[in-house]
Amino acid sequence: MSTIAAIATPNAAGGIGIIRISGEDAFLVAEKCFTAFSGKKITEMKGYTAAYGQISEGDSPIDEAVAVVYRAPKSYTGEDVVELCCHGGLFIMNKVLRLVFKLGACPAAPGEFTKRAFLNGKMDLAQAESVMNVISASGEAALNAARNTLRGKVSIKIGEICSSLINSAAALAVWSDYPDEDIPAVETETLYKTLTDNEEELQKLIKRYDSGKAVTEGVNTVICGKPNVGKSTLMNALSGCERSIVTSVAGTTRDVVEETVRVGDILLRLADTAGIHDTKDEVESIGVSIAKERIETADLVLAVFDVSRPLDNEDTELLEMCKEKRCLAIINKSDLAPRFSEENVRLYIPHVITLSAKTSGGEEKIRVALEEILGTGGLDFSQEMLAADRQYECARQALECIREAKTAIDSGLTIDAVNVSIDCAIEQLLTLTGKKASEEIVNEVFSKFCVGK
Repeated sequence: MSTIAAIATPNAAGGIGIIRISGEDAFLVAEKCFTAFSGKKITEMKGYTAAYGQISEGDSPIDEAVAVVYRAPKSYTGEDVVELCCHGGLFIMNKVLRLVFKLGACPAAPGEFTKRAFLNGKMDLAQAESVMNVISASGEAALNAARNTLRGKVSIKIGEICSSLINSAAALAVWSDYPDEDIPAVETETLYKTLTDNEEELQKLIKRYDSGKAVTEGVNTVICGKPNVGKSTLMNALSGCERSIVTSVAGTTRDVVEETVRVGDILLRLADTAGIHDTKDEVESIGVSIAKERIETADLVLAVFDVSRPLDNEDTELLEMCKEKRCLAIINKSDLAPRFSEENVRLYIPHVITLSAKTSGGEEKIRVALEEILGTGGLDFSQEMLAADRQYECARQALECIREAKTAIDSGLTIDAVNVSIDCAIEQLLTLTGKKASEEIVNEVFSKFCVGK
């Protein structure tokens, strides 16, 4: 493979900038532009050592830098790697990178360093996908989940399930292919129990992923309600700053105001929408239509109601819209005299809380309610957790195949029919970890990475 290079630090000015070079000629390329003040050549340096020196283009110095050497296979990519640590100005870093290209390196594609780590057996595909989750983690729980996947916890669990299924498939195949040999028949009860045990393990992984996404990726959430029920006040309280305009005039918010907020460990990708009501105002009407569309596409709805006003037809319309959604009904303005009770709302939405958005304490009520709705309460992020939608889909399809195998046994179908379903489950699990993933899948995974990683 060619020798590649890229800036491995963010595309912004900083104290230090790192240009990473990886490949067979990494040492030779770096040596052409870096001279250690000690006189030692990069090609002579041991792995995990560093040298202080100067980067130059011919006789023209560019910057003083530190070169860090990693020798194959004990490097991130499994190849020879040099990291040139220079001053973190954008002009300097790009000038050094262009020089490195001029001396023989090729530009690294997005995720190509990690892709080479995968291809060189430094990590499997599930671990590789968790690298970007570690980088993008926005909280302790999300970081723990990504770190555990990077350490191989998911791969170990999938390996255990896969090994169990392979043993069962092998026993079935041997018994089926050599009927004249004195080979003990596979006991149906034992096989069924094996399938059930693995079914339960996959169910746990899938359930954890569904709940964990609220922490690791965030939940597409919309705040909705009639005008002047306190949506914007709630938005500002959750975001910790004044993102939405709050006035006593109904219909102040006419467009969608968006913010990413954290409620406990839960990440909400929050949108404050225009008040839903009948209006002849053309601009307001557009805002109401957008609000209704956002409710349809949201993963979570925070429906706000004003307890100081009786529920009317517009409130009922909103309740009807939300009753099939994952929704938290927030009865706001509890500091005023109530005109209806929580029970009126529970007829449509099971999860209801009452609070005053303009006073403190409401955030805790929301946190507890959201943990119940999203299933994150008590979720142990030290356990195995799938790191991407691709992994989830592989696990889901493997689960379906195991269930098909159990159905085949219940229906009295032939051993061959049972084994086809087990083989399908095994293939999905091998795809999950990358042991049997196609080139297209591998390329798709790493195309989502940033350049330099």
